[in-house]
Amino acid sequence: MAGGSLAPSGVAKERAQQYQGKVTCYVIISCVAAAIGGSIFGYDIGISGGVTSMDGFLHKFFPVVYRHKMHAHENNYCKYNNQGLAAFTSSLYLAGLVASLLASPITRKYGRKASIMCGGISFIVGATLDASAVNLTMLILGRIMLGVGIGFGNQAVPLYLSEMAPAHLRGGLNMMFQLATTLGIFTANMINYGTEKLRPWGWRLSLGLAGAPALLMTVGGIFLPETPNSLIERGYTEKGREILEKIRGTKNVHAELQDITDASELANSIEHPFRNILEKRSRPQLAMAIFMPTFQILTGINSILFYAPVLFQSMGFGGNASLYSSALTGAVLASSTVVSIATVDKWGRKALLIGGGIQMIVCQVTVAIILGFKFGSDKELSKGLSILVVVVICLFVAAFGWSWGPLGWTVPSEIFPLEIRSAGQSITVAVNLFFTFVIGQSFLSLLCAFKFGIFLFFAGWITVMTVFVYLFLPETKGVPIEAMIFLWRKHWFWKRVVPRCPDVNGSS
Repeated sequence: MAGGSLAPSGVAKERAQQYQGKVTCYVIISCVAAAIGGSIFGYDIGISGGVTSMDGFLHKFFPVVYRHKMHAHENNYCKYNNQGLAAFTSSLYLAGLVASLLASPITRKYGRKASIMCGGISFIVGATLDASAVNLTMLILGRIMLGVGIGFGNQAVPLYLSEMAPAHLRGGLNMMFQLATTLGIFTANMINYGTEKLRPWGWRLSLGLAGAPALLMTVGGIFLPETPNSLIERGYTEKGREILEKIRGTKNVHAELQDITDASELANSIEHPFRNILEKRSRPQLAMAIFMPTFQILTGINSILFYAPVLFQSMGFGGNASLYSSALTGAVLASSTVVSIATVDKWGRKALLIGGGIQMIVCQVTVAIILGFKFGSDKELSKGLSILVVVVICLFVAAFGWSWGPLGWTVPSEIFPLEIRSAGQSITVAVNLFFTFVIGQSFLSLLCAFKFGIFLFFAGWITVMTVFVYLFLPETKGVPIEAMIFLWRKHWFWKRVVPRCPDVNGSS
């Protein structure tokens, strides 16, 4: 490597100020096409809650829940408390957890495109199985294949976006993934609103249409360029330079190319990236890969998005009203993500995360107070309070949409050095899907046991994670992806953990 020893990240010195280039149509089109992968994740989140509230679906696969729904029950909070129904939602995320770990070596060895295409194909298979399911076994098998698709897609797409984007706009372009996710949720909610009227088979159409975004993801994967980082890491240096010049719109890419080359040389010397990620020098990144997705799920957002129709029906909304309310929350989530895209590279990651956290705490506590005083096993909310609950939940969803929703994916995808980047992203996805599985499987039981206290439970976690961000997350705005190591060395806490290495002249 030109001139001396490399830092643990593979980058010998800071060259960020030497980076050249502009935002090109080529990179924007590539990022938009890749971000479609987020829509399959969002579509499933949105479709699951609506389908599980449809009479035709419940009658065929979960008759016990259907009977509870049709008849008076001793507790409004417990109408849908059924582990089998929860397993329908959560089984996908357990499969995705396993798949995300398997995706890491594929993403590293064969490129980001290969994992994106694997995810799309698996999701198409899963959507076909679910739409044609005649028994619960076939239904769950379809969910498992959907989970494999999500595991591969969530592992590869955020990496692809972070590596293609120029440093000064990486946050906004990376959030294309979250925007596609939110649009997938909104689309699913609107489809549920329409198919609920097509009784008793409408649920099949809802589940089958999941194949549409997956098909776009697969076809898009064929035509997408591979990232320069992946090409150079796999030995295609000239091809990597060509792509880098195209996406930056300039021939003067020497500084960025040198950083990628340095990082790639170290990456190729690492045989066991999962072992290396456990070393002390990688502890800050590992901590973020674990805590950021954990906290993202412990906001309680997935409980609302998975079970919005179920939750609203439990509060006394009618079937159509509950689906309409959940569609409204999907629209709010999508629009608020646009706010984040517009501001993240101007205001920074920390400001959005902390501001969003405070707003979510207020909303969760407000809902808990309303339900605690005005709703119970033997009474329903008045029309006025029902509208207020929907408004507050929309404000909560909006806060998540411009803070923890996109940034829970953006921050982990941009902080890892190349040699452990695919492994780090796999851990991020695996942790996210693990806690998604846990919340998905347990929420209906928690709602039954905690009642309105479930919202205080989540508010407590949001308080913890807001403090965590304030204390331990450095601001990554505008920092080149291959130069993140220097950021940790300047942080008040992490500089005690990350070792200083010799510079190009051999001095400390």
